[in-house]
Amino acid sequence: MAAGYMELLRTRHAARLLVGTLVGRLPNGIASIALVMFVRAEGGSYSLAGALAAAYGVANAVGQPLLGRAVDLYGQPRVQLPAAVVSALGMVWLASAGIGSAAVAYAAVVVAGLFTPPLEGGLRALWPSVLGGKEGRVHAAYAMDAVAQEVMFTVGPLLVTVFVSLWSPAVALVALNVLGVLGALSVVVSEPSRAWRSEPREAHWLGALRSRGLLALLGAFFFVGTALGSITVAAVAYSDEHGGAAVYGWMMAALGLGALVGGVTYGARQWAGAPERRLQLLVALLAVCYLPLMLTVGPVGMTALSALAGVFLAPAIACAFIVVDRHAPVGTVTEAFSWLVTFFGVGAAMGTAAAGPAVELGGITAGFAVAGGAGVAALLVLTLTQRVLASPGRVRAVAGSVEGVVGGVVEGVEGVSAGGPSEPFVKN
Repeated sequence: MAAGYMELLRTRHAARLLVGTLVGRLPNGIASIALVMFVRAEGGSYSLAGALAAAYGVANAVGQPLLGRAVDLYGQPRVQLPAAVVSALGMVWLASAGIGSAAVAYAAVVVAGLFTPPLEGGLRALWPSVLGGKEGRVHAAYAMDAVAQEVMFTVGPLLVTVFVSLWSPAVALVALNVLGVLGALSVVVSEPSRAWRSEPREAHWLGALRSRGLLALLGAFFFVGTALGSITVAAVAYSDEHGGAAVYGWMMAALGLGALVGGVTYGARQWAGAPERRLQLLVALLAVCYLPLMLTVGPVGMTALSALAGVFLAPAIACAFIVVDRHAPVGTVTEAFSWLVTFFGVGAAMGTAAAGPAVELGGITAGFAVAGGAGVAALLVLTLTQRVLASPGRVRAVAGSVEGVVGGVVEGVEGVSAGGPSEPFVKN
């Protein structure tokens, strides 16, 4: 399994782009915990910390697809690096101004969130050209990308803790955002990023959202995000009654470990058949693995069940990347990937908001029931829209040729794009 990923990383530019993207995304990955630590160190309340984190999240959700569209129109370097700099300056503004003025604090985090560069979507747009347009390698890269995300979300909080212990929350906030700018810089000065051009697109105010297949996928992954967000809150409630923070840490680590194992296993082989059908199966397995959490057994059992709940997450995300690529209208692939990030993040926020009242009204089991219900809802969306998902507007083999135009349900969807697989570096 690992050998396959190492073979990918030995491809020219691949390791640099993956590492640069992960480092560039650090400020986004650690924003919530860094904001909480900073606000508390400044004497602010948990309520203010939560509100600032929420404002950052909302601004990020708005900014990602807008910046993704700008990348599709103007290229990666002209958007990603300036956005990264402005986002970092927002956090520097917060670190220097403090929380004495609530208006200034909110303005600073909104700027930081709104201008967070869409590096995640940008990397997925680059994989086909970097890997020579070979379908199996691109799909394996999507799986590797999903695994790498789990590593980032594990390492990121640890880095915050280390920086805070060595210096201060304010220094940590600034230092991690400087690292983010350096990561973005590493990506945009690379040859693939500089050469990449989106395919010509038809002007339309909906952009990537013109695709009904993409809308179906986004709806499903909103609920996947809801499930994950609710698990984090329900796990806190469970740990409060069964051993405290240590139990919570073990459960979250097990969830991440399950996702890592699942992602590595999924990426170790090539999969036959339509990715849309495979995604439906993976989401079904994901939903089934969420349901046992409602048993609320002892800490050892819950740790094991948390690992099980994570096993099919990275494979589902990796498969979703393929489906996005197949359904995004021509010239909108970065925007389409950014919409996936947005819907997933908004769903996670909704899950966090829903799990709290559920725990208060129905206990810990009810909190985990939100995750199970959200998993079932995600599967239901994919099931009800399977005919739409089965008909990408224009299916293209990543290795090269256009396979044809599929008529029917998806009107006006013009296919998969973004320096697409058949034309690695398409010039405008």
